[in-house]
Amino acid sequence: MHFTAEIDIMPHRALLDPQGKAVTHSMAGIELPEITGVRIGKHIQLQVEAPDEATARQKVDQACQKLLVNPITEGYTFTLSRQEAASAAP
Repeated sequence: MHFTAEIDIMPHRALLDPQGKAVTHSMAGIELPEITGVRIGKHIQLQVEAPDEATARQKVDQACQKLLVNPITEGYTFTLSRQEAASAAP
């Protein structure tokens, strides 16, 4: 089975987000002072081949824990959707 994972990685709330703070500060300069609390993270999309959804979830979780996310400074969430196999043209 083919799955697509959509992973969102964000800095922990307790940590300073200098990039988000800079963007928040810049909002007033472009006449959008009502936009505050900007936090900047990462979005990753990847494909997984697995026999079932549970295995696909486990593989994505392992990829996050072992490579994609720094658990000291970041947290993550992800969604998984099954992709239908492309049918061959007649």
